Amino acid sequence: MNVYLCGERDRSTRHPAQLENRLQSEGYRWRVINAGISGETSSGTRSRITWLLNLKPDIVILETGANDGLRGIDPKVTQKNIEEIVGILKENKVTVVLAGMRMVTNLGRDYTASFAAIYPTVARKFDLILIPFFLQGVAGDQSLNQGDGIHPLAKGYRIVMETVYPYVLQIVTKAKVD
Repeated sequence: MNVYLCGERDRSTRHPAQLENRLQSEGYRWRVINAGISGETSSGTRSRITWLLNLKPDIVILETGANDGLRGIDPKVTQKNIEEIVGILKENKVTVVLAGMRMVTNLGRDYTASFAAIYPTVARKFDLILIPFFLQGVAGDQSLNQGDGIHPLAKGYRIVMETVYPYVLQIVTKAKVD
């Protein structure tokens, strides 16, 4: 069975490998494949969803939208793209874990609040497991991020994996029982 990460590609490729190693060390025989592209927006993810479906994923951890926010794209557009992606995945019987993102505050309070509302709104609408904030404990910590201040270092990705793991475990445990 396969878990696909759909979002920005981890340049170090450590996060997917760490997640796969953790799952397998606990007896869950799942492959974790990073299907992300660096710098991709939710529109890009939406345009590639058919390609992803050709890979026959069982689970998709959908982490997209952060690059939309960094570009100041209207949160309504981002939400619409994410809803379309989730709808297509669910139509194809793919389990979706939605990874929430937050936005830097330089675009203003209203934008930041609208952006933050996307993920819980979509999760409620589609009854998804929601990771409240994919970069919890990592975002904003210079010691855990690359020089750009946005992309985690290997030690930051270990924290990301620990954040993501319990949510993925909810699904793989159920799949093992079913």
